[in-house]
Amino acid sequence: MKIAILGYGVVGSGAYEVAKTADNIEVKRVLHRRAVAELGDIVTTDYDDIINDREIELVAECIGGLHPAYEYVAAAIKSGKHVVTPNKNLVAAYWNELHALADQYGVELRFTASAGGGIPWLFNLRRQSRSDEILAISGIVNGTCNYILDTMHNEPVDFTEILAKAQALGYAEKDPTADICGFDTQRKCVISANLAFGLSITEDEVPVFGIQNINAGDIKYFRQHSYTCKLLMNAGLTEYGAYAYVEPTLVGKGALEESVPANNNLISLTGNHIGTLSFYGQGAGKFPTGTSVIQDVLDIESGWGFKAADSKKINVTIDNAIESHRYYVRENGERRITEPMSVAAAHEIAAKSSDDSFFMAGIRE
Repeated sequence: MKIAILGYGVVGSGAYEVAKTADNIEVKRVLHRRAVAELGDIVTTDYDDIINDREIELVAECIGGLHPAYEYVAAAIKSGKHVVTPNKNLVAAYWNELHALADQYGVELRFTASAGGGIPWLFNLRRQSRSDEILAISGIVNGTCNYILDTMHNEPVDFTEILAKAQALGYAEKDPTADICGFDTQRKCVISANLAFGLSITEDEVPVFGIQNINAGDIKYFRQHSYTCKLLMNAGLTEYGAYAYVEPTLVGKGALEESVPANNNLISLTGNHIGTLSFYGQGAGKFPTGTSVIQDVLDIESGWGFKAADSKKINVTIDNAIESHRYYVRENGERRITEPMSVAAAHEIAAKSSDDSFFMAGIRE
């Protein structure tokens, strides 16, 4: 199968390196804004060179962001080319549109690397949902936040200091807002929940509270009470409806999430028949993500797998009033543990607080 890779940044270059070692794949074109010596004449700055090439059967979009990624992907689908993308922003924002297009033009749309990076989370989630009723999903899906929280629990550092270190190590972007404010996790929650439960929810329906206001005093309190703080996505489908949210969560001793170190991920699903399955590993990076991209390509080339469009569909809106637990809350310098309250109520309190340093974390009992 001849393919084109859009973008030659961290993920695109990783996908290219992995593709060179894979059987039955030839990278015919790489779209990049300038020449790359090691790529020779396969580099193009003109996307029409790819769209108009009938030999290219698949486009791997590794540019990131929404635009022009959406336009490139839509054009590829309309020209009858399969698409693979690790772009969580794109998949979360245009879930319905992209799946409808792929179905209309009879091509595959794969996005395994968009949540979990190198972990085959979405592939196995989709696979399990065919034979089992998925009841809940949860997990650590942002390595930057996990690195920050893990370090704060193990070293006497404050948030600002460890964030700067994470940026120096390349774990955090120059603008870390999407990571530390939870938006990256929110997008992965949208994608995972839609795939698990047959939903079509958007980012606006998933409330998010990040870790940007956590401080050393909070960590000290958690350690004194045998808790570890992790930023988790949570979603589920119950007889009362569906819930989905992102928030810092305090887990106790022995919880799987407690011991996840550095920038690793741990994501779990709970099925009606299978029970709980957990997936652990590197959630981002050049080769973990690049490998996942090429695995999707190989699956399409070999005809293995199935379309998300073939999954069950249900018309349910998110209602976070159905999910409740206790919360740790710090507001105006005072700390308290609340009685159980709904997730909807807790996030409303956070949104209305006049304290710019307000922090809260759900407590897993």
